[in-house]
Amino acid sequence: MKSLMKLSGALLLAVVCTNSSYGQKLKYTPYVNTFIGTAAVTDAKILGYEPPKDWRPWSGLTFPGSSLPNALVQLSPMTKYGSGAGYEYEDDVIYGFTHTNKGHWNLCNIPLLPLSKPGAKFGSKFSHKNEKATAGYYQVYLDDYKVKAELTSTLRCGYHKYTYADNKDRQILFDLAKANNKIRDWKIEQVNDNTVEGFQTTGERIFFYAEFNTPITKLNKTEEGKQQGYAIVHLADGNKPVTVKIGISYVSTANAKLNLEKEISNASFETISNRAIQTWEKTLSAIQLKGGTTKQKTMLYSSLYRSLLWPALRSDVNGEYTDAKRNVVKADFNYYTEPSLWDTYRNKDVLLGLISPDVALDVIKSMKDVGEKTGFIPTFFHGDHGASSIAGAYLRGIDNFDIEATYKLLLRNANIEPGARAHVKEYIEKGYISDPDVPNPHVETKAAAGVSKTLEYSYDDYSLAQIAKKLGDTANYRILMARSQNYKNMFDPSTKFMRGRLADGSWITPFNPQYPYYEYMYREANAWQVSFFAPHDMPGLIALYGGAAPFEAKLDSLFTVPWNPNYIARNVESMIGQYCHGNQPDHEAPFSYYFINKPEKSQKVIDTILNSLYGIGKEGIALCGMDDAGEMSAWYVLSALGLYTFSATDPEYLVTVPLFDEVKWNTSSGKTITITHSGKTRDLKEIKVNGRSINSYFVSHDLFKNGGTIEVVTK
Repeated sequence: MKSLMKLSGALLLAVVCTNSSYGQKLKYTPYVNTFIGTAAVTDAKILGYEPPKDWRPWSGLTFPGSSLPNALVQLSPMTKYGSGAGYEYEDDVIYGFTHTNKGHWNLCNIPLLPLSKPGAKFGSKFSHKNEKATAGYYQVYLDDYKVKAELTSTLRCGYHKYTYADNKDRQILFDLAKANNKIRDWKIEQVNDNTVEGFQTTGERIFFYAEFNTPITKLNKTEEGKQQGYAIVHLADGNKPVTVKIGISYVSTANAKLNLEKEISNASFETISNRAIQTWEKTLSAIQLKGGTTKQKTMLYSSLYRSLLWPALRSDVNGEYTDAKRNVVKADFNYYTEPSLWDTYRNKDVLLGLISPDVALDVIKSMKDVGEKTGFIPTFFHGDHGASSIAGAYLRGIDNFDIEATYKLLLRNANIEPGARAHVKEYIEKGYISDPDVPNPHVETKAAAGVSKTLEYSYDDYSLAQIAKKLGDTANYRILMARSQNYKNMFDPSTKFMRGRLADGSWITPFNPQYPYYEYMYREANAWQVSFFAPHDMPGLIALYGGAAPFEAKLDSLFTVPWNPNYIARNVESMIGQYCHGNQPDHEAPFSYYFINKPEKSQKVIDTILNSLYGIGKEGIALCGMDDAGEMSAWYVLSALGLYTFSATDPEYLVTVPLFDEVKWNTSSGKTITITHSGKTRDLKEIKVNGRSINSYFVSHDLFKNGGTIEVVTK
């Protein structure tokens, strides 16, 4: 906690220093700690196992650099290529500052690094003592080159400010052969006295146009276009800091230049930094808190910040973008990357719609654009959760798009193979997806992950059915709702687990419900972690277990049966019994006690997660699992505020006990929801909406449209 508070102080100092021209008191960005998630969890008691030597657990994988909400440019230091987000807190060398990120092993494009008498190696030692950051600003001192580096950004541009101790040997490395993806080709050329332009090609081509405030004396290129090459820009001597304004585009250098002209032009570094911070102040002001500890507020606003970094913008200021067929096209909406749907459909996509509905709308339009070009709405990794993401937004009133055309594409996803859903033909014919009979399966056995797919497709069918119902497509509604019950075909009544089946329908043996798999029967999970997943039909799931009492006993065991420390599957980590909060497949499980009228049991688990698995480790900045484009963070935000999206498709929210005495949520419709907590315990007793007690644990999305009050009364 002490180290977290020290970092928060450094962040506050950075904010004050970079925002002095506004003369405004900052209320929210001082609580944003962009370093949260950059450190790894190494404690075996938390992970559930002792990490093997030289094995960094997949925790956090966030980046500390500058970004605006859902921006194309995410400008951040690079300490390790090939790592999750390019930056790992335990490292002490910075190799460059890259302009794209996600926290998912890819991107980290267009690396720049200020040099001074660099010698034969590129990269500089640094200390966290000389490192500061907040939302929209990053600063570090490069010890080897004696350069203070400062970064800020706009939606499509990066802005670097380098203060050299030696003003006679100022260089900037364009390390264009490096990124988190393999580089196929790169190019750089000088345009005029103070400008260079070029591109970097991975699976796609990223263009840049960079302007210096100092004349270029020489551009040295070593093995241009090759994987061991690089370029160095030599700059004229001078006493002022060097600034680099760089526009980025996925279309052309001309568009990169246009992005730079429109978003930065002649503005100073301080002006752009102030604008970035003020953008985040406005965005984060949607949530206003009373009560709670400093750490809880830091976690809340830091988590909200991370929830709003992805999907990322991909279109330029003139509306052009490169589509799924690699053609340059133009649209009247902002084109975004595909959401990380396997992770984010549960909560983060809904949170994005609540905070930034215009972005959520354009994300749907972008997904539809991909669908029109490829024949299918995009999926991500596993499942077909575009159905939930789009249905949830549509039913919450984000509907200014061609829903009928989008619905037809989603129907293709649900019915055609090959397409978006692997093994969907078997799923439709049999009502389940089988796995092969493997004599000695292990963690990385390649197979169908049939249990996970069947459960997820069932929920996806339910989600699509809700659109069918809204559009009056009765025939498909009935078909899809019937298919939404397919999850029951994976339930083995003899073991009370969701269990893999062979093609002939028999259960897979031998069966160990504690053993985790990446793709055999389950996707990054074991039987415990998927056996409580039916968010669209919890009464039906409870009936499979034999009613409330046996369901409760089984759920109790999920959180109490000890994890076997010999079962090591990176990503299946951070355990409470068999429950895994370090990965997504069972993130609904802590809330399941609500459905047997035991909310106090849910709250106990939720509070344990909120208070002991976020902001942890020696530095107080580790997360218990991969943030996965903001899903882990969104889980924290919604659970801490007391409104969770148990079934993200449905326009309603499960009420839990907030961490704060009062939450004011300023909605996108201009209304305010006020959530208060009264009582001496954390055990839920009563929920009042607009002063009246309700006979449900759920509140309608209408509150976000009309405003109102939620009083959470505890015993």
